[in-house]
Formats: sequence, C-alpha cells, structure tokens
Amino acid sequence: MFSDLEEKICTPDQLRPKPDNSALVFGKYFTDHMLEVSWDSKRGWAKPVISPMHNLQLHPGAKVLHYAIELFEGMKAYRGEDGCLRLFRPDKNMARMLSTAKRSSLPTFDAEEMIKCVKRLIQIDKEWVPYSTTSSLYIRPTFIATDPSLGVASPNEALLYVLLCPVGPYFTSGFKPISLMADPQYVRSWPGGCGAMKMGANYAPTIYIQKQSELLGHQQVLWLYGADHQLTEVGTMNIFLFMLNENGERELVTPPLDGLILPGVTRLSLLELAREWKEFRVVERTITMAEVIQAHEEKRLLEIFGAGTACVVCPVSSISYQGREYNIPRSEPSLSQRFLKTMSDIHYGRVQHPWAVDI
Repeated sequence: MFSDLEEKICTPDQLRPKPDNSALVFGKYFTDHMLEVSWDSKRGWAKPVISPMHNLQLHPGAKVLHYAIELFEGMKAYRGEDGCLRLFRPDKNMARMLSTAKRSSLPTFDAEEMIKCVKRLIQIDKEWVPYSTTSSLYIRPTFIATDPSLGVASPNEALLYVLLCPVGPYFTSGFKPISLMADPQYVRSWPGGCGAMKMGANYAPTIYIQKQSELLGHQQVLWLYGADHQLTEVGTMNIFLFMLNENGERELVTPPLDGLILPGVTRLSLLELAREWKEFRVVERTITMAEVIQAHEEKRLLEIFGAGTACVVCPVSSISYQGREYNIPRSEPSLSQRFLKTMSDIHYGRVQHPWAVDI
C-alpha cells in the first residue's frame, strides 16, 4: 500500500552528479533513489521502501539467476513545456506487467498502489527529469524471483523494484530511417509461447541476431514467423505498414495481438489516434513478406515504421530479404512524422490529453 511507503532519502554526499542532456544515452545513467517492495509466500507484500540507489544482495541460488523468473516494464515521465511532470498511460504498463507476472508464476499486486509509489519516486528525483523536449525519464519496473532454491517451481520469495534513468533519443541518429535484416531462419516467438510477455527471456536470444544484422550493415532485425514469413516485430518495436490496398484505399496495417507480439502501449496509442482521425482504414491482421514485396513492386507501399516506448516512432528505409534489398518509400509529409509530433505534443503537455497523467 502506498500509505505504508517508507522513505530513506539520500544525504548530500550520496547525491550523484547529473549528466548534460547532450550526453544522455539509453540506460546508462541512474537517478539517486530506487523503489523496492519484497514479497514472500507466507507474509505477502512487505512495506514499499524508497532508498538511495544501491546494489542488490542475492543468494547465488536465487531462481532469477537459474530459470529467468523475471520480468520488466518500460515507461517514461516527461517534463512538459509548462514545467509539469507527466506519465504516459501508466495503467496500460501495469496491466501488461500483471499479465506477465501471472505467466511467470510471480505474485500480482495492486496496479494503482504501484503507480502511486512510482509517482512518489519520481517526485523525489524530479530534478533528474530532463529539462528538454527531446529527452525524458525512463522508468524500469522490474520483478525477480529471489528465493534460494534450485527447484523448478513457483517462487516463494520475490522482489519488485523500480529504477529511473534520464535518457535522450533511443537511436543516436535521431528520427532517421533505419535498415532491417529479415531472415526467416531466426524466430523471436511462436504460438503458445511468451512472445506477448515483457520478460527478459524474450530479449537475451535476440542480441546475437541483432549483432549479425549489424555486421551486414543494418540497424535492426525484422522478425518473421512461419512458412509464409509473417511480419511480427522490428527489433524491440511493433511494426506498422502504411499502404494502398488492392482497392486503392489508404490503409494502416499492423500485425494482430495473436500471442506472437508484444501488446505495445505505443502501438495501442497509434491505432487509437488513427481510428480517431478517420482518414484511412486501420487494420490489425497478418502481413507476409510476399504481400510487402507485391505492394512494393506495384508501388502501393507508402511507408513502414516501428513504434515503441523507447523510440516512440522510427521509420524504415530498407529491408534485406532473401538476397535482395528493398528500399522503402516514405510519403511526404510522412504518417510516422505526424504520429511522432502528436505523441510528443501529448508527452510534453503542448496539448491536454487524458493519456498524460500528472505526477
């Protein structure tokens, strides 16, 4: 319960120097404080504690280290042009975190109480929220199984904690199109698996493939699935295609939430914005590489972009697939730029919107 929150504030000599906004890279710098809430199967949840940032003490037999019983979330706080601090749709992140906790055999918690605790952590470290409309405060709630037991079973002890990081743009190149490697021999997720969950075990196996794409001169991997090479995700982002369908209608297409892809908060937000605009068709359906190639050859492909919390929106310049390089067009003005501006206006308080939650 938020009402039980205990605060241990840094002494002046414990405060860390804050980096310049120009030096911010993703996930490198951490704020002065962290939030922790421990749990065990006998006593339930302990009091939440905010304390100076510190290392964790774990038994070498802790389940998280052996069976990857772990999950995390990614969300952001923004300093608006009006000086107010805001979160973006934190209820959606908490709902996804609870869904992943259930799949990981970790205990659930009250989402509203958790959001209150996160807000208080940000209030304490508010000077770490960048005074910039190109930077933000990244929030990393993390949940790990800590009981010292090698039995493959549900954990009896766990730790829920939250870290804060001031971050600049996810891609140092800024809002520039990226090239993708699409190789069907590599699969990120499969039916009945955990592709829709935000757990660390989904990310570790992708790093080697990401490095392979970089060696070939690409920035990200376009993850395919199945014999028909369905598009699923791009890097750690959801993917969108803006195109003309065979009837000549403009259409925004993204893969469905069928268990293969993460139900991204940015993905949901872009779909809701597009449906609100009512300017083109909005469709959630399976997309294959054959369809992408056909639309490309028939000049019906208008734009491809990724979307996620870290980068918000990222356009795609090309896809390398089965020995060919497909250059992706980009309409001017682009839909991805419009989405980015609309989201940015909400994040930084240039427009009032119910998705922006005051801290």
